[in-house]
Amino acid sequence: MSAPRQPVALSCGDPSGIGPELAEAAWAALGPELPFVWLGEPSHLPGNVPAVVISDPSQAADAAVRGLPVLPVGMPGPRVPGTPQPTQAAGVIASIARGVELVQSGACSALCTLPISKQALAEGAGFAYPGHTEYLADLAGVDEVVMMLASDELRVVPVTIHIALSEVPAVLTPALLETRLRITHAALVAQFGIAEPRIAVAGLNPHAGEGGRMGREEIDLIVPVLDRLRGEGMDLSGPLPADTMFHAEARAGYDAAVCMYHDQALIPIKTLAFDRGVNVTLGMPFIRTSPDHGTAFGIAGKGIANPTSTIEALRTAWRMSGAAA
Repeated sequence: MSAPRQPVALSCGDPSGIGPELAEAAWAALGPELPFVWLGEPSHLPGNVPAVVISDPSQAADAAVRGLPVLPVGMPGPRVPGTPQPTQAAGVIASIARGVELVQSGACSALCTLPISKQALAEGAGFAYPGHTEYLADLAGVDEVVMMLASDELRVVPVTIHIALSEVPAVLTPALLETRLRITHAALVAQFGIAEPRIAVAGLNPHAGEGGRMGREEIDLIVPVLDRLRGEGMDLSGPLPADTMFHAEARAGYDAAVCMYHDQALIPIKTLAFDRGVNVTLGMPFIRTSPDHGTAFGIAGKGIANPTSTIEALRTAWRMSGAAA
């Protein structure tokens, strides 16, 4: 008989945001069906469900029958919904670091992170990273990671992300595209359990350039990369016109779509699965997921936060840990 799978670690996110509410709602929906442990200050939880303080993740499965398993990460002062507390910034960072430590040691099977405020962490603890993912990559000791948005209907990877559309042609290089494709392919095999992944690749221009009449990036940049990787055995289709690759029949033909820029990837998945999309970081030596939204300071403490994306992020992490086992 195989050993029981370890629980998912759930970092606390910013206590002043909706993170504590989401953690409770996720336990209320999942209970012992999917054991996870919340890493945070127990007094910051709203108290709408029972909390069970544990000392080791191995206790999470038993604790989850009785309440939300909590592995304490101390932070000074009370939770103030909607108003980040600078004195708690170091604790938020410690929660993330503790989660990484647990997955790297094997005590937890995956890491799911609740939303943080980079500004609050910078002001309160000198957080110097551009974002959550860059900090995680540094802790993991990796240089290149890839953002995937995943749902039951669609998985998408943008090659370029948070840059102006006018900058995309200059940033989109053969080396960058190749790196994104290699990391995506490897993760689909190792973390999603897809032995022979089928990856659809979008063109940059309308109609994928239409033979060069609407731009030559497909001919000069994308096709040579795809041909080279196909020669290594990757199953790649494209470059495809982005306006015809996301309907149901087209989606049935691939396991993930790699797109050239942010909106080309995110518009289809947010149309198909707005509340259920999950952010998955590929290229890490461990599984990391997160809900696809922010701290929502404006509604924190009001009891109206939608936990769907957090629940899906936990479920995705759990499925991926099973596929990777």
